[in-house]
Amino acid sequence: MKKSDRYIKIVEWSEKDHCYVGRAPGLMLGGVHGKDEIKVYEELCHIIEEWIKIFEKDGDPLPRATAKRGYSGKFNLRLGRELHEQIAITAIKQGQSLNKLCVDAIKKEIGL
Repeated sequence: MKKSDRYIKIVEWSEKDHCYVGRAPGLMLGGVHGKDEIKVYEELCHIIEEWIKIFEKDGDPLPRATAKRGYSGKFNLRLGRELHEQIAITAIKQGQSLNKLCVDAIKKEIGL
């Protein structure tokens, strides 16, 4: 496995920029842009390799891996007391748990 395999590579169409945008969140700022999805991905992979070389040359530790991470299915979310209360009341009114209400809202937001 190459060191670059430790990092998620995302290539997606940007309506705003009218091109594909490739990025590696957690490793580098910015990204790669282009009209050809495959070329953007290839360039992104090349740039990630270059970033890793720069980290190593400078003696800096590589950022935490973003690919192949295990997820527990839990995370803490700070919302403030008022919002927490409003969400809890909404869940009660709908006859569901606070967790289910939040999971359903997140799924809807991200299109799942």
